Amino acid sequence: MAKATKKIQVGIADDHSLLRNALANLINTFEGYSILFEADNGKDLRNKIMQHMVPDIVLLDVNMPEMDGFETTQWLHKNYPHIRVLALSMLSDEKTIIKMFRLGAKGYLLKNAEPAELREALDSLMDKNVYLSEYVSGKLVSGLQQTDLEASSREVVLNEKEREFLRWVCSELSYKDIAAKMYISARTADDYRQSLFNKLKVHSRVGLVMYAIKHGIVEV
Repeated sequence: MAKATKKIQVGIADDHSLLRNALANLINTFEGYSILFEADNGKDLRNKIMQHMVPDIVLLDVNMPEMDGFETTQWLHKNYPHIRVLALSMLSDEKTIIKMFRLGAKGYLLKNAEPAELREALDSLMDKNVYLSEYVSGKLVSGLQQTDLEASSREVVLNEKEREFLRWVCSELSYKDIAAKMYISARTADDYRQSLFNKLKVHSRVGLVMYAIKHGIVEV
């Protein structure tokens, strides 16, 4: 008799019980996946994990009472870095997405996504250790797909100053603060930004962040 393949264990943290229960029921129908636990918030999730209920993937609501998604992601990344965090949110703004990835999330999915996209996100997290939602990326980063096509046909060469600038862009610092960190003028920082926009064929800060993540300039 063949040995059964171990299922991928998933934890869910969301303060909306109806949505959380619906997600749990849906994921339990996915072949190869099972729900390990449901949590009301980040604090509840932390307590369950510390009781040795350690999942492979955590679906994490960004806005929750008692440890929101930001604080919970940071804690998971520090204490259980092997757990893959998939952020769930109705928010598609640039600041929220950047912050979640910088704190250690491996993927970002809008709550109005179709079930098939959720399955795709889970599979991508396990196979590639990252999931960049097509909807979020497409909405916020015009030209990102063109960047991928061009990058496949030619190598984009960045000098060390440009790479350093990209690493700072992935932080929460303003461009003015980045200039101070790099000991350059604000005007020079603007020149770096525009030069990278042109070179990488992106049109927003999120585009720069996505490029840096995809090409290993920063770790998530």
